[in-house]
Amino acid sequence: MRSLNTTNFITRLSALCLRKNKMQCRHQSNRRPTVPLGSRILTDPSKVFEHNMWDHMQWSQEEEENAKKKAAENSLVKVQSDDQDKYEREASKYWNEFYKTHKNNFFKDRNWLFLEFPEILPEKRRQEFKTEKISLEHTKINNDNSFSLKNGMFEEGEKYWEKNYGSGSIAVQGYVYNKNEVKALTNNPQGKNCGEELGKVESFPGCDATYRILEVGCGAGNSVFPILKVLCNTPGTFLYCCDFASGAVELVKSHSSYNSAWCSAFVHDVCDDALPYPFPDEILDVILLVFVLSTIHPDRMQGVVNRLAKLLKPGGMLLFRDYGRYDTAQLRFKEGHCLSENFYVRGDGTRVYFFTKDEVWNMFTVAGLTEVQNLVDCRLQVNRKKKVKMQRVWIQSKFQKPLLSLHNPEESTKRRPCK
Repeated sequence: MRSLNTTNFITRLSALCLRKNKMQCRHQSNRRPTVPLGSRILTDPSKVFEHNMWDHMQWSQEEEENAKKKAAENSLVKVQSDDQDKYEREASKYWNEFYKTHKNNFFKDRNWLFLEFPEILPEKRRQEFKTEKISLEHTKINNDNSFSLKNGMFEEGEKYWEKNYGSGSIAVQGYVYNKNEVKALTNNPQGKNCGEELGKVESFPGCDATYRILEVGCGAGNSVFPILKVLCNTPGTFLYCCDFASGAVELVKSHSSYNSAWCSAFVHDVCDDALPYPFPDEILDVILLVFVLSTIHPDRMQGVVNRLAKLLKPGGMLLFRDYGRYDTAQLRFKEGHCLSENFYVRGDGTRVYFFTKDEVWNMFTVAGLTEVQNLVDCRLQVNRKKKVKMQRVWIQSKFQKPLLSLHNPEESTKRRPCK
């Protein structure tokens, strides 16, 4: 009898484990899989349409040759030089028109950021975030695209704010000042511009923070608000975000979850070396560069990366993700949209470049950064309704500013041959 009971127990336990595993797999299909770059592997081609995306896809030689052929064909006819100059000169206009048309409805919120780029968070918060089990209600964004204050995250932030600055304090663009200072500023006839007087109170936005992040090319805030959702419960952190499209920055600032106590959004053209940032060099812990560098003319990319590297503090991290060579988006371009090799203009006037891993490595190492991660992310995206398969290619990289200067500066400027 005892043996029979033991057998029954083992059977029930095995069945329970099996059901649990099935539930985990089913749940996993509805979210981004395990990092790095996912773990949903297609082992049975007949099941290709069971999921929207498959990870770590290996291209056959035939597929690679076909991709090269398509890219060569759509690059035969180049955009005329006058039009190329116009797209460069009026780049901000085209992106402003883009955000005027789409507002914040075009891109999805990047809730995967902390999975692929945990370095966004301070070390202590990073470890806490790994062990947290956040409920769907705790992480969902409301239908009006604002975060629910009931989840307690903003409440904790407000407690920290009152403790450190007082309940009567006010923040504007990261500057903190109390009621008396506000009254002095508003009553001062020589200080109509709050920004001028504000500089006397605090030196720059977020100057009291101990951990600072900059997102370049913030767009409508699809990275900003997932980050703020966590940062508002992480004392001592501050987020800067910029875009050269003023319409995009306005969308961020007008969002109901934007809070200048934790974030400073500003218009900035990263291609303009003479344009100062609203904070000094070497204070940033993290720079987020996601699908931004590809919008810039290839001749100007190195200058942009060099300037951004100066903003990082020693040990700071630059996190990069962008389009890779022969991505479906590149192969879909029709003849007459090519500006230069692997650089195209879309129908709305916005531009896009498609990188190789070696090109990315060259740019960031020339800027004095060291490689932590540099991967080609090949995935198979499928439209299950239309039964269409698309080969997606992205580059995902992490580069760090050395704690000490390199003993041999020439080592940081050696270039790999680009493929």
